[in-house]
Amino acid sequence: MAQVLAQQAEFPLVRSVRHKPKAAARPQDARRGAPGSMDCRHWRDGFALLAKYGLHFDLQTPWWHLDAAAELAKHFPATTIILNHAGLPSDRSADGLAAWRSAMERLASHANVMVKVSGLGVPGRLWTAELQRPVVRDVIAVFGAERVMFASNYPVDSLVATFDEIYGSFLEITRNLPEVVRRQLFHDNAVRIYRL
Repeated sequence: MAQVLAQQAEFPLVRSVRHKPKAAARPQDARRGAPGSMDCRHWRDGFALLAKYGLHFDLQTPWWHLDAAAELAKHFPATTIILNHAGLPSDRSADGLAAWRSAMERLASHANVMVKVSGLGVPGRLWTAELQRPVVRDVIAVFGAERVMFASNYPVDSLVATFDEIYGSFLEITRNLPEVVRRQLFHDNAVRIYRL
């Protein structure tokens, strides 16, 4: 593992390692401590090497595992964790969004965690700014604009919308925010976080 990370860190444009730790398919099935999860000692030993090589960690996991992610962030404060797809809030019911937001608030208490707003498609639902607005606005409110960045997740998101529809909705949702904040979300944060 150390040798692979050392080799990757030598590439001038490599900034982060992306991984999907073992996760349950539904909130009610989530259990802590599974092999390959963020609680797994072997998995954490590999994670611990990232700071040594100056690498970030791009985390893809559903919100019902963000309690483990929050502990990871707490135990490894020198490693920047970038949560992909806003924690995958696919259940847009009031209860689903409340549970997602609570998990996001716990994770946001750790300053070394950033969020990518991407991958927000909901199977069987038309992509609209109205559908995405509560998620986008909550992520910004919970993490602060300086820790959030928009991403496209293309080509996977082409299953639910065109690139223009996705970014058009992000532009619409943030239309009333100050221009300096919009620049952070669409550009400056990504440049700073990924050292571009």
